[in-house]
Amino acid sequence: MTGAVAVEPASWDDADVQRLAAEQQVELRRRYDGKGEPGTPPSATDVGVVLVARGEDGTALGCGALRDLGDGVAEIKRMFVVPGARGRGISTAVLAALEDVARERGWPTLRLETGPRQPEAVGLYTSAGYRPVEAFGAYAGDPAAEDSLFFERVIG
Repeated sequence: MTGAVAVEPASWDDADVQRLAAEQQVELRRRYDGKGEPGTPPSATDVGVVLVARGEDGTALGCGALRDLGDGVAEIKRMFVVPGARGRGISTAVLAALEDVARERGWPTLRLETGPRQPEAVGLYTSAGYRPVEAFGAYAGDPAAEDSLFFERVIG
């Protein structure tokens, strides 16, 4: 990774988090021909952990969040790095920080939803030890999730 990046806690309603999440959704709609996300969108009431990666000058470069699914499982939400900062290891740093917080919170299993038109995300997660699983939670039986890919990793 070039340049120092700090991954730090934030709130869901933080302006930088909301900007990054909105940018992520624009990119996904572009990749998926205008389709919105499957499942239940995250909100301040159900996201228990939000992290922001900031560059040396304090600029928000990426983010990620965790939603408690119960029974020791959390879902990774809104993993995103701005295009100009990609390839610097920021997503790896955010993912590692999310995993650390999940362990601290007693969530030994992490799950996520991504898609086939996000090869960078699939590569990140598989290289970090995430394995394909069946649809879970609100995604199970959701026709909008029929092309989604689901992953899980037991971290502790």
